[in-house]
Amino acid sequence: MMNCSLVIRAYNESIHLPRLLEGISHQTIKDVEIILVDSGSMDSTVSIAESFGARVVRIPPDEFTFGRSLNFGVRAARREFIVIASAHIYPVYPDWLETLLRPFEDERVALTYGKQRGPGPAKFSEQQIFHQWYPDLSRSDQETAFCNNANAAIRKSLWEKNPYDETLTGLEDLAWAKRTKEQGYAIACVAEAEVVHVHQETPRGVFNRYRREAMAFKRIHPEAHFNLYDFVRLTATNILSDLYHAARERVLWKNIASIFWFRFMQFHGTRIGYRESGLLTPQLRETFYYARERKPKESAKRDIEPIRYNEK
Repeated sequence: MMNCSLVIRAYNESIHLPRLLEGISHQTIKDVEIILVDSGSMDSTVSIAESFGARVVRIPPDEFTFGRSLNFGVRAARREFIVIASAHIYPVYPDWLETLLRPFEDERVALTYGKQRGPGPAKFSEQQIFHQWYPDLSRSDQETAFCNNANAAIRKSLWEKNPYDETLTGLEDLAWAKRTKEQGYAIACVAEAEVVHVHQETPRGVFNRYRREAMAFKRIHPEAHFNLYDFVRLTATNILSDLYHAARERVLWKNIASIFWFRFMQFHGTRIGYRESGLLTPQLRETFYYARERKPKESAKRDIEPIRYNEK
């Protein structure tokens, strides 16, 4: 069974961090080096991390970028296999780390990432995106460079040759995956390595997230475009898809308002972030933007008992 270093980026995460750290303590892999990269938290984030045995690495807030903070954390790690986790996720099963690391038995695998789902109160459209981006089917060598550093793992030896881009406004994970895939390495999607990802964003927060990610995507794929036609078409089709699925699941009326504002802000932010025209990779376009048909309440069943978290 592999050991690993686990890098967590955090800023004022005292509400969510304890559940992640508790989930790590329940893992079948016990030899885990925990590194918290803190960018100036003013709450109890650092003391919580230290109480669970984490090593804290600090990055000045005015130097923060997503790629730079990850480079700080990975550089401090002492293990070959680096698990990267958002401070506001928590694992569902006690074999999360074990299943996330298992594909590295194949030396061609450079990166793995696991499934994400939202908590019960999550916005319906956010839940739809999680199902769209993270299917229940694992893939040992996926076709695209899609991945997400909220729940992922990499080889440090490859990172040493190819650190994260510190100039991007987001999607540093996609840029890293794209470069390593171009070098002939594989990316594995591990559906069984499931986490709950907590997003509690305002409409403005949704807009800003998708705007910066679109800006980064344009940097990674200079040929990409997202014009007014794309905005209108994708906003409309995704709203209609969400309304349809919400009606099938009998939760339409309590979600109807959030469906409209979430999808508008998602694609409005995307359009503002792109600015220029070009050609977007078709497979990545489908991964990021298009809704997929799925059965109501679709969820893969596993034989392993999920973690029972202490409720406080």
